[in-house]
Amino acid sequence: MKLSRSTFAEIAGSVELPGPEVFNLPEKVLQFGTGVLLRGLPDHYIDQANKQGVFNGRVVVVKSTDKGDTKDFEEQNSLYTLCVRGIENGKKVHEDIVNASVSRVLNANEQWETILDFAASSSLELIISNTTEAGIAFVDENVLVSPPISFPGKLVSVLYHRFKMYNGARDKGLVIIPTELIADNGDKLKEIVLKLAVGNKLPSPFLDWLRECNTFCNSLVDRIVPGKPDEETLQAQKDALGYEDGLLIMAEAYSLWAIQGDEKIKSKLTFATVDKGVIITPDIDLHRELKLRLLNGTHTLSCAVAFLAGFGTVKQAMEDENMEAFIAGLMKSEIASAIPYQVPTDAAIDFSDKVLDRFRNPHIKHQWLSISMNYTSKLKARVVPLLKRYAELFHKAPELMAFGFASYIRFIKAEKIDGLYYGKINGTKYLINDDKIEHIYQLFLNNEGNIVQAILKDTALWDTDLSMLPGFEALVNGFYLTMANADTSVKEQLMNIIENKIDAL
Repeated sequence: MKLSRSTFAEIAGSVELPGPEVFNLPEKVLQFGTGVLLRGLPDHYIDQANKQGVFNGRVVVVKSTDKGDTKDFEEQNSLYTLCVRGIENGKKVHEDIVNASVSRVLNANEQWETILDFAASSSLELIISNTTEAGIAFVDENVLVSPPISFPGKLVSVLYHRFKMYNGARDKGLVIIPTELIADNGDKLKEIVLKLAVGNKLPSPFLDWLRECNTFCNSLVDRIVPGKPDEETLQAQKDALGYEDGLLIMAEAYSLWAIQGDEKIKSKLTFATVDKGVIITPDIDLHRELKLRLLNGTHTLSCAVAFLAGFGTVKQAMEDENMEAFIAGLMKSEIASAIPYQVPTDAAIDFSDKVLDRFRNPHIKHQWLSISMNYTSKLKARVVPLLKRYAELFHKAPELMAFGFASYIRFIKAEKIDGLYYGKINGTKYLINDDKIEHIYQLFLNNEGNIVQAILKDTALWDTDLSMLPGFEALVNGFYLTMANADTSVKEQLMNIIENKIDAL
């Protein structure tokens, strides 16, 4: 039996099911992205609000990539199970929730006209996106083709169509909230959208409407949503639930969606009133910096270290004494002291302790390979500001961060096979999914003798010359050469380095 509206009567147990009234709610949200983060965080808040008679709006999802299909969404009436596991305020959290926030999923490449039709809907109020850090980028393109290539291009097309359908009515503007993990994501998206509109010579009244009648909110999301569990866990969940769900995802108990906005935004985003995890505030910088550096930065700098040392998941890494010590030392002794924002020390340490508890969550199997997606862009956004701030404050290189960076260079060393890029460790290949991999692959081909310097000096990757940071290149190069030239296994060599560095803390 598969999850769908027709099987509700047969589904028993403790799972939380939506009532029939939810399916008649108007479509208020246009969402770019089908990913697990959106389904496990914003869509969860909307679903919980709808079930309590608040917000009362469903989500139309746009699938923009060619990866995967929408078969499960179609077969399951866009329903999916969110399994929440973790510890919150000292209490075990174990919830299975059937989410009914999504009304339908549309394929951008095949159903663009349908998407534009919805863009003109009188019920539409909110646009949400998560297209990864690489998604909010300027692409010089024609935004009037069906569909445009980039997410900002698609957004301009949607807004322009809405503008035309309502003859520029000022009350038909929308709230637009990107959740991509880049600083000032709303401001940057608005800047790119305006640049595209000007470049496409769209009429001045539209430009005025775009600027004045639409609100682009900076936002920050924080929840570990590793997505679909492994086969063993999935089978156990199926047995416990009593049904199959091709869209089932896991998530930790902790959640945060910080949205930069005023009272007017609060009045529109009423789902914020039903969950303390949604924070609407005029300044989200403190929340952003704590999360971006201590959670995401630690993830990014630990990713290659843990993976190359043989740990598949964050949970496995935290069960190893040396690896846990590395992660905790990295976070508390280096990252916390280099956050490029005025953060009280107590707040940084308290947040670090919460992050470590989240990493230890026994129910979340967060794959390091999943964390490594678009690794280079994540390092640029999350770690480079830390490196610069550390150098400014202490006039030396942070050893554990340097070790993490060296591990990244070893991790991203690739061979090209049938157009894809694979790394290799101890004879085992792994797919590298990085939007900068072709550029880095060429760096390896042309700078085999001094690849560390070539990568650190490449301003196209980092917007700065990292080799100029005091002592950083020497540390990274030393660590990298040890990994690359070790006679023992890479795992043994990495663990030796970790032990030495932890002893030095």
